[in-house]
Order: sequence, then structure tokens, then C-alpha cells
Amino acid sequence: MTLLSDTPTINIPNTFNAASYFVDANLERSYGSRTAVICEGREYTYAQIAELVNRTGNAFRSIGLDLEQRVLMLTLDSPEFVASFFGAMKIGAVAVPLNTLMKTQDYDYFLKDSRARLLVVSEPLLPLVEPILAGLRYLKHVIVACTQPGGVTEAGLKEKGYLLFHEITAAASPELEAEPTSKDDAAFWLYSSGTTGSPKGAVHLHHDMVYATELYARRVLNIGPDDRCYSVAKLFFAYGLGNGLYFPFAVGASTVLMPGRPEPKKIFELCAATKPTLFYGVPTAYAGMLTLPESPEYRLNSVRQGVSAGEALPKHIWEKFKSRFGVEILDGIGSTEILHIFISNRAGKVKPGSSGQVVPGYEARIVDEHGQDVPPNEEGNLLIKGDSTTAYYWNKHDKTKETIIGDWIRTGDKYHVDDDGYYWYHGRGDDMIKAGGIWVSPIEVENALIEHSAVLECGVVGRTDSDELIKPMAYITLKPGFAPTPDLEAELKQFVKDKIAVYKYPRWIEFVDSLPRTATGKLQRFRLREKANS
Repeated sequence: MTLLSDTPTINIPNTFNAASYFVDANLERSYGSRTAVICEGREYTYAQIAELVNRTGNAFRSIGLDLEQRVLMLTLDSPEFVASFFGAMKIGAVAVPLNTLMKTQDYDYFLKDSRARLLVVSEPLLPLVEPILAGLRYLKHVIVACTQPGGVTEAGLKEKGYLLFHEITAAASPELEAEPTSKDDAAFWLYSSGTTGSPKGAVHLHHDMVYATELYARRVLNIGPDDRCYSVAKLFFAYGLGNGLYFPFAVGASTVLMPGRPEPKKIFELCAATKPTLFYGVPTAYAGMLTLPESPEYRLNSVRQGVSAGEALPKHIWEKFKSRFGVEILDGIGSTEILHIFISNRAGKVKPGSSGQVVPGYEARIVDEHGQDVPPNEEGNLLIKGDSTTAYYWNKHDKTKETIIGDWIRTGDKYHVDDDGYYWYHGRGDDMIKAGGIWVSPIEVENALIEHSAVLECGVVGRTDSDELIKPMAYITLKPGFAPTPDLEAELKQFVKDKIAVYKYPRWIEFVDSLPRTATGKLQRFRLREKANS
């Protein structure tokens, strides 16, 4: 079945730089004195952010960064992230925010795959990349954003050849004319797992953020200059990047940034201190917030609208959250490739448990295995059409052709649409697991487990927990001489945590005598999924 939404007209000139649209335009609106960013108790106006963006762009140019060269950003949510992202874009370079939860070997891949000339890294994350820097052919400069500028560690950093963010920007000019890029020039990449292969750099163009803003933020959320946004999802996520950066900047609103982990108590403390009106979460965060006892200190009185994406929001979590906090959550589905949410519930018209209806300006199809549209209420593969979609995957021509078919992109998700036009999620069409709103490759977890001396073979699948959220589960056969024990189970979990990103470790381990395989020896993960969720 094909469903079309009302298509708004969005006119973007051929010569267009997204940094001018999202940053400089706020000065033209006389919003310079308005609060743009709130971070760790400090407020930054749009005038201050615009100046920092200009200084950052000029600093990047001063070290030789040129048009279309990549700037990798291993940067915590902070003004330095904002300035690096838009500063790179303003000079025609390409910003590449990286997941800050990964391991050293992951960053080695990203740096080599992107051929980045510059890395901007937050000081607490520097130890993750230091071991690999000497082996990088293309990387020329590392800029460190210090936790405490002027601190005692600076001399040591400079001795190692690092540039300091606060020093190099302070020395740069506060004036910068935007590079006359095309609306179809590459502006930034976001790395997506997407399949069980290597991460893919989804190339987004200067116009993409405008479409996501105009179609979703304005028409679904009704975002305005008086809003204050807080996103549990970090800026390196496609979802968090819109929530916490370009959505509020598009209208002169404020954003609240938290560099640290968004634990439930800290979320409530931040909300009490900063009073956000738009709260963007993921199902795991909403479930975590509900685990705290009912108390006056755990309130969301300022929030006019909640938003959820990353994975399907279970109906019972929606109902409990609405009952306890009085906040309606708009669940939706987006992706790294399509940049932000393209199917969403609407305020006052939510069907709990569903992903909602097509966002105006996007088109959706649900098709069978042969690419033919299926009727309402029949499950199929979801395809989306919209102008915020990635142009292609960097250096992944075959994957681009597999995923993008003309104007349409395969999401990899199974859905059905009901008679009212609401979409209902049925899971992934491949073996990927979405845990806490982040893609997890089962092969990566299996590869980590198999390195343990006790593991003969293993299979990893997604399992639904008590909150109806998906987490990795591992089925393991042991080598002779090893016996299944609680201590070994705990050891294996820690072993995986030490090797790959912590959120990927298996929450459950079941020791088995054998794994289900085809006649040719291929692991039948679907049988493990059936077993895990039976």
C-alpha cells in the first residue's frame, strides 16, 4: 500500500549554506541576545554561538582545511560540538559526528574510512583514539576540547602536538563569510550500522536539515522561538542532532545540552533546573524514568510535549508515563539515512503502540518481497520517499544500490498500516538488533564472544525484556572442559563490555548443546529469535 501525505512547498536556492540558515539567520532576526545553548549551568546567546562558529571555521582554515574535506568530531554535547559542526559546514568542509560510546578499533575504522584531515576530540575521549593516531595516513591535526581550559593538562597536550580548541579559536577572526556551497553539496555524514557489515557513512547534503525541520519540527511539533529543547539522545545520533541542535536553531529557540550520561535522576535534575518545553527521549529512557519513586523532585511540569524514537515505544510505557507525568509522548520512526522522523503520531491523536501517520512531505509504501504494494493491515517492508534522505553511502556503492531504489529508500523495517493510516512496527527485516535506540550487529557481539577461551560457537539475537524493549541475548556452546556457571556468565558479559561498546553486551546468556543451522551450516537466527521470545 502506498500512502502520500500533503506535500508542502519548500524553496531552497541553489547557492545555499546550512550554517547561514541555522546560525547566521538568527542574528538577522535580531535574536542575537536570545539564549541559544544551555550547558552545565552556563547560557550562550546566539551572538556568542555565531561568533564561536566563525572563529572555529577560521581556525579550521588556518590549519589548511579545505572544501569538502572531512572533520571527524568525537565530541561530547557542548558548545564545541555546535561550533565544530557548523564551523566546518560554513567553510564548505564536511562535519562527521561520531558515536562517543564506541571503542578504539571503531574509531580506527572511522578515521581510515573517512580519510579525515582533522579530528576534534573532547579531552575525556582522547585516550580512546591516542593509540591509533600514529597509524593514520590522512589525519594531519588533532584539536582537543579541554574540559577545563587553562588547566594543568594543557602543557602535556601541546607537547604531544595537539592543538587546543579554546586557544586556536581565540586566535581566529570572529568574522567569516559562508562558503557559497550548493544546496546539494555534502554538508555532514552520519555513520549508520544498518546491516551486519561495516558501518556506512550516510552522506547528507546542505538542504537535508531544512526539509527535516520544515516537515517534522514545524508541522508536527509546532516548534517556535519560545521553546526550550532537551534531548536524551545525544547530538551524534541523527535523532538527537535534530532535537538538540538544528530544530531549535532553525526557529531561534534554546537547547539544553548535557555532556554526561543521561541517567534518570540526572534527567529530572536537569529538567528542574532548565525547564524544557520539548522533551525528546527514547523508550529505554522513558522506562528508566518510570523506575524512580513518585516524588515532587521527579516532575516534568514545564514539558508541553514528549517525543520518542529510536525503537518502538510500548503501549504500556506510553500509558504509565502519561498517567504519572501528564506528558503525552509522540512516538515516531526515523533513521540515520532519512535524517529524522518521517512517520509520527500527532498531538491529541495518538494511537499508543503505533508509530503514527506519515509526516507531511514524505511518502510511504509497504511492499511484499517482490516489491508489490500490500493492502492495509497486511505486513510488509517499509519504503520511504523524502528529500531529507541521504544522497549515498560513502565508498559503499553496492550498499547504496541495495538500499536506495530511485526516489525510494528501504528502511529494513517490517510494518503494516491500519485503516486509519497509522503504522505498526513488526520488527526488522534483517538480523540487526535495536537496543536502547542504537543499532547492534549480532555478528559484532558474536565476534567478541568467540574470542573468549571458553566459547566454541554462539548466536546473538534480540529478546524482549519486561518493558517490551529489545536487548541482545546470546546462545553459547562451550568448548570441552568448560561448564556453564553463573560466574562464567558474568565473566562473558564483562568480556564483551571490555571489547566493544558497553550497550552491545548480551543481557542474557543461555548455554546450549548446539545451535540451529541450515543444511549448509548457516546459523538460523530466526529460530533463536523464536526461542528467545517464546
